[in-house]
Formats: sequence, C-alpha cells, structure tokens
Amino acid sequence: MKRIFLIFLLFLLFFSLELRAREADEKFYSEKYYNVLKTYVDEKGKVNYRELKENKKEMKIFLDKLNKLKPEDYQSWNDEEKIALWINAYNVLTLKAILDHYPLEESSFRTRQYPRNSIRQISGVWDKIRFPVMGKEITLDHIEHKILRKEFNEPRIHMALVCAARGCPPLRQEPYKAETLSDQLDDQARRFLSSDKNFLINKEKSVVYLSSIFKWYGKDFIGSYIPTTGFNGHRRKERAVLHFVSLYLQEEDRKFLEKGSYNIKYLNYDWTLNEQES
Repeated sequence: MKRIFLIFLLFLLFFSLELRAREADEKFYSEKYYNVLKTYVDEKGKVNYRELKENKKEMKIFLDKLNKLKPEDYQSWNDEEKIALWINAYNVLTLKAILDHYPLEESSFRTRQYPRNSIRQISGVWDKIRFPVMGKEITLDHIEHKILRKEFNEPRIHMALVCAARGCPPLRQEPYKAETLSDQLDDQARRFLSSDKNFLINKEKSVVYLSSIFKWYGKDFIGSYIPTTGFNGHRRKERAVLHFVSLYLQEEDRKFLEKGSYNIKYLNYDWTLNEQES
C-alpha cells in the first residue's frame, strides 16, 4: 500500500512539474512570436529578412518580455526552461542584429575573407553590440559563452544556436520550449547531420568530414559523450564528438565510426546569410 502511495506521489510531482513547464512556456512565448517563426522561416530554416524587416514589430513582444523578465523569477525556473529561454533569446537577437543592418553593407576588408552577404560584415555583432535582457545590456557572445556553455552541461545547444549563416544549424519554425526541449534538440541534431555540408563519411578514402562547429566546440561534448570504448585513434574531444554523431546515424555508419580507422577533416564553414532566395 505504501509503495502504491509513493508511486502516486511521484506521478503527481512529475505531472505538476510538466504542467508548470507548459504554463511557463505558454505565458512567455506569445502567439505573435510563434507567427514570426512560422511566417518568415521556411522548412529549410531560411529566413525572409526582407519581409520580416517590414514587420519586425511582431518580434517586439518577445523582446520586451525578455528585457522585463525579473532575475528572481528567472532563478525559480528549472534548467530546461532556462536553456530554452537562452536559445530563443540568442536566435531572436541574432535576427534583430541582421534586421537592424539589413540590407547588409559589405566591408572591403571583411569581404576579402567572408561573403558579401554575411553576418560577418556587421562589426562587433557578437562581442560589441549589446541587447537589453532582464534589465541589463549583454552581447550574443555573453549568452553563448558565459551562460549557455558555462552554466549548463548541454552540448546539444550547438545544434540549436543559429548565427544567421548557412553553415549553422537550421532555424526552427517554432520556439524551443521546456517540455519538448530534449526532443527538439535531438531533432535539430538529426537535421544538421543529415546534410553532407555538415557531416559526411567517405568510406573509400577512410575520411570522416565534420562541421567546423565540432572543431570549435568539441570539448563541450566530452562531459556527456566521451565513450568508454571505440572511436580509437583520435583525441578525446574528437572521440566525444564522434560518439555524439554516431547516436543519430544508421547502424552501418555508426559501426564504421566506432571502429575509428579513418582520418577526420573539417568542412569549410559557409558564412553566407541564411536568407531565402528572392
């Protein structure tokens, strides 16, 4: 009898936490924010910046809520709620940075290294331009490196943060939400790795091609994905990345990665703006 009662209490606790997360999601993410993503982002994650710029006031409700959110309220949230908030914030503020400078003006200096139509043409876009969040002024770099990467052990964020480039993961047509966060991040990983521009196995040449994202942030995967066996012949961060990638592959490709008898090469990152074609 006590066991049944305990199970019942655990069920109530789980249900109440799930209901709380759902209520927090619905309260914070307005219908207009949903509409922005659904209307101006296509199924491939490309953005119609031209039309969104004419209607960017629709993002203002979310941005206002982001700034007015009280730190004490935020601190009462669970990790899933916090991570979802910061991913959404990073992605929307990146959209805002593009819209504030759209159409992008090319710099003769930066064009030598990056595409003319690229977020890299915006000076200080990650470390200088500041946005109001919870009553403070913070940068995109602060959100990514000082909050998401530092405070949470969730390397799948790298499958969700969108830097407005074709080389980054696709932007979803929906916000990230606490109650569905893990499923959304897994779906993002599958989508990202399904493109040969981000991941490719050449068995004839024994080469595995990885997105540069895994070169830049490979160490973030060690804590959660370092394997106990397999993937030999590679550094720790590469073994962790390969193990992570293998979780989203078919059995044949997964076994190939586990063997470890191949070289790793990193793909060139495409900094072209993730804009819908006219």
